[in-house]
Amino acid sequence: MNTPLLESLLQPSLVQVVVERVEAAEMDEMWSFVGNKKHPRWLWHAIDHATGKVLAYVLAPHTDAALESLMELLRPFGIERFYTDGWSGYTRMLDKQQHEVGKNNTQRIERKHLTLRTRIKRLARKTICFSKSEQLHDIVIGLLVNRYEFGLAV
Repeated sequence: MNTPLLESLLQPSLVQVVVERVEAAEMDEMWSFVGNKKHPRWLWHAIDHATGKVLAYVLAPHTDAALESLMELLRPFGIERFYTDGWSGYTRMLDKQQHEVGKNNTQRIERKHLTLRTRIKRLARKTICFSKSEQLHDIVIGLLVNRYEFGLAV
């Protein structure tokens, strides 16, 4: 049952965004779960390699379709270089000339994972705090990212 507040949070809002060119981005996914660990949910996000600023994020299953959604959000930035971990989806989706796998250039996004896990217990690896629905899970994490990373008063 949705409350009026929940309904308002789910409605798309018009936000004016100025897109700047980004030379390189770090991309990674972060595991959490809904209900129990048999129902995983992933936070996919990309940050500017130079500044650490979050460029885009997607909450979705661990599939190529989720990565495609993130890549679509990143298209306006004109990113020329991607740094990722070794998940095979990245090698399938990204051009070899633009893609570098390894931990040397993903330290900033991994550090951001630690910060997110500290701020919101639903993202902690061992926790007794979890969401019972995907909708609520995505709203809570989305609110956190929008507030702390994009500075949106939500």
